[in-house]
Order: sequence, then structure tokens, then C-alpha cells
Amino acid sequence: MPTSAQGPKSSEPLTPVRWGVLGASSFALKVSLPSMRRGPLTQLAALASRDIGKARAAAQSLGIPKAYGSYDELLDDPEIEAIYNPLPNHLHVKWTARAARAGKHVLCEKPIALSAKDAAALVDVQHETGKRIAEAFMIRYHPQWHQARDWVRSGQIGGLVSVQAAFSYFNRDAVNIRNRREVGGGALYDIGCYAVNMSRFLFGREPLRAMALVERDPEFGTDRLTSGLLDYGGAHLTFTCSTQAVAYQRVNALGTRGRIEIEIPFNAPADQPCKLFLDDGSTLNCSSAQVTSTDVVDQYHLQSEAFSRAIRTGGPVENPIAVAAGNMRVIDALFRSAESGRWEKI
Repeated sequence: MPTSAQGPKSSEPLTPVRWGVLGASSFALKVSLPSMRRGPLTQLAALASRDIGKARAAAQSLGIPKAYGSYDELLDDPEIEAIYNPLPNHLHVKWTARAARAGKHVLCEKPIALSAKDAAALVDVQHETGKRIAEAFMIRYHPQWHQARDWVRSGQIGGLVSVQAAFSYFNRDAVNIRNRREVGGGALYDIGCYAVNMSRFLFGREPLRAMALVERDPEFGTDRLTSGLLDYGGAHLTFTCSTQAVAYQRVNALGTRGRIEIEIPFNAPADQPCKLFLDDGSTLNCSSAQVTSTDVVDQYHLQSEAFSRAIRTGGPVENPIAVAAGNMRVIDALFRSAESGRWEKI
């Protein structure tokens, strides 16, 4: 993905986009914001928290010049052009909508909503305001995923018939938002959404129906183990995600003549290359696999730069709200299936 600040048809540099940040979450402070601030097109200009002391400390730690003690104060700042929304899941729709109606473009962390109905409401907000709203699936900006999709599209593995994904970690901290059902915690919302999103990315179409099994934590009520199956019409996604299993992630894409394996598909390291394996299946011990290494990139950096560039140039954004709403329709169907015990249409 391009990271230069040069315009697409001009040698003149593009003006950086002034960003505001909602909240001071640990994830944002430690992971996404340090990556975003390195971009020539991404200027972190303000940060808001409901605790002004927390806002000032967070802003100072990242060199952000303005700190606000409420989210509304940030949205009222006329200098802010784009909002990054890493708030807890149940606050995504409310504050994304308010930001867009305040005249800001919005990059919101996944999941964009907790239901397809609420995601559809944000589609309406985008039409109403004309502002860009996108879901922050940073994996869509990493070159390993573009390489994998190029191989699929070019027929390197024949016809794509099955995508298999696993994503898990172990966390039983009762106060962690990932373990709080009332704020949108649980495995499917937190990490299973990646399997849904990347399968749609690779297949290039929408699934027809979904089936799922869910195991809920008896104390938290969140889904601690979810396994799902999506029917793409003659092709499948199968996945397992868990918040209470050994840390692991892997994706395999099986074709009629070969397979693609992505070693670290989701939490791609920012300080080392990622590896993809293209295997024709001629040996069962995988010795026939050819290894491709990507450049060293930071997918969060690429994501914010691409969004800023789209704002400045009017170009398309990756994973726009319409695509995000499609992910929520699938997640809704998976949860319905877990309750009904049968296939659910999407």
C-alpha cells in the first residue's frame, strides 16, 4: 500500500489530515496510535477522554497537542477532520454517528456495531452526512493479504473451495472488556469477525448461509468458544475462535490445485516480514511449499495513511461501511444459528 504523501496526479505533497481520538484505551495507546502517528498524512491533533487527567496524560505520552475532557468537546473542534473510534464495542455506533454528523470522517474499530440493524443505521448516516465511515480491519492493508488474493484471482491454486481459520488467546480477566457481555465482549465479536471478513475478501462474494456452535462462559456469559461454517455456494469457510484457548492463529486457503497458508494472518508483526506458503500439494509434509516473505510493514500505519489519502484525494476507502454492514449480517446469522441449531440465511 502507498505511504507517500505525494498526490496521485501531482508532485505537490498532500496536506496531513488532522485526526481526533475518542478515548484512551490501552489498545489504542500501545498499538494503533503509535503506528498512526508515524504517517506523513496522519496528524494526531487531539484526544478526548471522559477523565481530563487521563486525556492529558495520554495525549502527552503520544505528543498529541490537544486534550479534551469529553467526547463532545472533541467533536466540536472545527480543526478536527477525522475521528478514530477505538471505544468499547457497544459505543461504536453512537459515537461514530455523532462524529459523522459533526462533520468528521470516521475510522471505527471492529466490530462496527453489535447487530446488522445498527450497522445499517450507520450506512444511512453516511448517506445523510456524506462523510466517509470505515471499519478498521487493518489486515486488509497488509501486503500478505493482497498477495494471497492475487494468487486466488490468478488461479495459482485452481478454484478456491475452502478457507480454514483459527484464532485464539487465553483471557479470563473478569474486568477485561473482552469478557463483558454487556459491552460486546466475546470471541466472535472480538476475533471471529476476522475470519468472516477475510473469507469475504478472498472469495470476493457474500456467503449464503451460516451455521455455528457456541460455548459460553458460565460466569461472563460471553462466547468463549465459537466454531462456524459459512456456505459460499460450492465453497466454504470453516473457523474456530476462542478467548480461552492457547494463543494461536493461522489461515489456510485450499484450492483444486494448491493451497495458500498465512502464518500470522491477523496480528502481523510490524518489525519483521510475514510469510506465506504456496503449496501444490505434491508432498504431504509440506516440503513442496514455496515460501514468500513480505516487506516489513506496519498494518496500522498503512491503514490510517490510506484513510487519510482517501479523504484528501476522494479515492475509495478499504472496508467502507457498506462492507462492514455485510460482516455484521454474517455475524448475526452465526449467533442465530447457535440458538436455533440450524442453518440461518444471511
